Amino acid sequence: MKVRVQYNAPVVLTFALLSLGALVLGSVTGGWSTNALFCVYRSSLTDPLTYVRMVGHVLGHASYAHYMGNMMLLLVVGPPLEEKYGSSRLLFCILVTALVSGLVQFFLFPGTALLGASGIVFMMIVLSSLAGMRAGSIPLTLILVVVLYLGGELVDAATVQDNVSQLTHIVGGLCGAGLGFAMKR
Repeated sequence: MKVRVQYNAPVVLTFALLSLGALVLGSVTGGWSTNALFCVYRSSLTDPLTYVRMVGHVLGHASYAHYMGNMMLLLVVGPPLEEKYGSSRLLFCILVTALVSGLVQFFLFPGTALLGASGIVFMMIVLSSLAGMRAGSIPLTLILVVVLYLGGELVDAATVQDNVSQLTHIVGGLCGAGLGFAMKR
């Protein structure tokens, strides 16, 4: 019997590989490429890279540990979502979440920068909790995810001072809920 390796979730796997490439590039350039391409922050609207960063920030990571934390969850939750919704729909969800979280960061937090895929991960977590939704019902998994995960992020946002963007997690979760309900129609 011949066994072959299957590229089973092209969007999720390509996202993980592009993020790894951005991490390596950032290491090789001493962080220049991460700051220039994969980190959203307030910058001139006449700078074309401002628009690249609005979406590209989800590929950037501050360290290998940061990358691994996001990619492990992405690689666990993403492939079943890609199988259920299809590659093009999942890619659309990723792009919408990246843009929304980039715009929130750009306009509401001008003095800070944002990078990483945690908003995408939270979008996927909430989207996966909606996967078994039937007409006229709200899955208990969604309620628990919102209360436990997103509720925890709200508490952390109010009480913890760290380099984690809880708002990005919340925005990602809200995108996952909105996109999930929209795709169910």
